[in-house]
Formats: sequence, structure tokens, C-alpha cells
Amino acid sequence: MALIELQRLSKLYPGASAPAVDSVSLAIEAGEFLTLLGPSGSGKTSTLMLLAGFEQPTSGHILLDGQPIERLPPHQRGMGVVFQSYSLFPHMTVAQNVAFPLQVRKWPAATIAAKVQQALDTVRLGHLGERRPVQLSGGQQQRVALARALVFEPRVVLMDEPLSALDKKLREEMQLEIRRLHRELGVTMVFVTHDQAEAMTLSDRVAVFNHGRIVQLAPPQALYDAPADVFVAGFIGDNNHLAGQADGTGGLRSAGGLRLQGRPAAGSQAGAATLCVRPEHLRPARADDHVNRLDATVLDAIHLGDHWRLVVRLDGAAEADAAWFAKLAPGALPDDLRPGQPLALAFDPQHAWLFAA
Repeated sequence: MALIELQRLSKLYPGASAPAVDSVSLAIEAGEFLTLLGPSGSGKTSTLMLLAGFEQPTSGHILLDGQPIERLPPHQRGMGVVFQSYSLFPHMTVAQNVAFPLQVRKWPAATIAAKVQQALDTVRLGHLGERRPVQLSGGQQQRVALARALVFEPRVVLMDEPLSALDKKLREEMQLEIRRLHRELGVTMVFVTHDQAEAMTLSDRVAVFNHGRIVQLAPPQALYDAPADVFVAGFIGDNNHLAGQADGTGGLRSAGGLRLQGRPAAGSQAGAATLCVRPEHLRPARADDHVNRLDATVLDAIHLGDHWRLVVRLDGAAEADAAWFAKLAPGALPDDLRPGQPLALAFDPQHAWLFAA
């Protein structure tokens, strides 16, 4: 039995024309790091708030160890919560902030002191217990919020975009810190983010949300290598796309006359379709490339150290699909390459996905 089960969970807010969470079913295993990923308004945060108990579902059930908890208040669910804004009490010291969940639960004072010190040591802030939040950096404040969520040893920790307020360097440091804590403590973590790179870094599995539904649930590498549809292909990593008519066997003919070959996704058939190719799967065309050869014009070439990011305009593609990106290794491009030059690119059919429109 999974530790947590969401069974056809829905949430329709008053006055809304569509549910924020639309019949979501999901099983979360003990010790798992699960990320709810999606754009703003996709339903990921509403799902987390239902799980935490800060919102009540319109319909459906939430089970913890097989027991329904959807009507229990948050403090009776035994889950630690880390918010985007940290939500630290400014008039309290770091130690007092971390002690607060234990005081609410009326733990003995001696036990509280020991648990607070242990939690602060776990997040490497054991020496800052007497400071106030205003005296800490953003990364340190987030560590305090993590310590407060962990101090009463919950089986589940819920995190709502906890790193979004940090700068890039701090954000990456905190990602590694959260990975370390998850490995060391073995606690189940449910993490909400709109950042696909963050989801790929942290997660055992990722639930991709769109319009209140989970459109794909899989480990990060599977999402990248085998997206379920055009939305997932475009949301997880960079992606080029070309619309056209599929022949049912992996072939696509664009409105401009391009004929390309890819791997048909499950359920694909003849009719309107979109072909998706990741930039790293494009390469300069060879003389023997007779399939998936793309004649293009260079718009820009940007050197990013370990690769070139190339922007091209495809010949024979509709305006909406004409701008493509390529990631090419140093040395793959001519030394005198400049905007306006023609360039032929190609890709192997097994590196492209063909999705029904």
C-alpha cells in the first residue's frame, strides 16, 4: 500500500468556470521524493494545499496509510510544510521558530531543546539559534524553515516552491541541501515547482500538471526521453516543433512541403500531428543524409562555453514553426559562420517524436 493516495481529487473554487484540480489520482510511496511540476495555474499548488489540509476538496479522497484524512485539520495530519515565503516569525529567534511546532504539540521543554538543536544541526545552522530571521541570508532563512518542518519528525514534508525567492547560486545550493536531507532522513517529500530543471535535479518521480490534471507521471529521465505529448515535450527541456500531416507510420509532411520522419507516439495515427526534436539531437548534415535533412538560414550563433546555441530559420516551414534551435559541440560549426548564411542540419528519426494534434 502506498503511504499517500489521492483518489479522484477535485477542487472547484467559487466562481471558477473550471476546476483547479480535476479528478487527480496519485499514489505516493514512503520515502519517495515526488515533484508536482507545471506552469502557473496548472493545479499543482492547489493539489499540495489539499494534501496539507489548507483547502478542502470539492470531491475525492486523500488517504494516509489507507485512512481518509481529507476532513482532518492540518495540525492533525502530521505533515511538515515549507512555504515559498518561509513564514518565519520575525520577533522570535531561530531556535524559537524551530521550537514552535513542538510547543504547539506540548512537548516537554527538555525534549524541545534537544530536538531544536538536532534539527538546526541537520540543516547546518546549529550555531545560529539565537539570531533573528532578519539577521540571516535568504538561504539561511530557508534552512530554518526546513528545520521547523522537520523538527517533529514528520513522515511527510510538503514544500510549495520553497526556492523561488533565491538567486540562482543559492537556489542550486539549496537543491543539493534538500537532496542531502532526503537521502539522510528518508522522509517522504512532495515538492511543488514550475522549474523543470529543479524537478529533474531533485525528484524520484515527477507529476506534470496541465489544466488541473496530471498529464504524465514518470521518473525525470523518462519524461525527457519519452514525453507523453507535445505539452510535456515542450515543458521538459528545450524542444523544436513542426506541425503537419502524419501518414500513420512516422512520416510527416509540413504545410510548406517538408517531409520528415520520427517515432510515432503511442496512439498516433494518420492526420494532423506535430513532430518534436530536441536541440541537442540536431547536427550538421552529411552528404548521405537523405532523410530529415533541413535546409536553413542562420539567424544567430551564441557560444556558451561547452556548446554553441544556434538559431536558424527553416526553409519550407510555416512562420510559426520556422525558428529552430540547435546545440552543437565546439568545432561542429564553420569558423566563418555568420547570420544570413545557409546551413544544412539533420537528425536521426529515432531522436524525434511524432504526436497527434
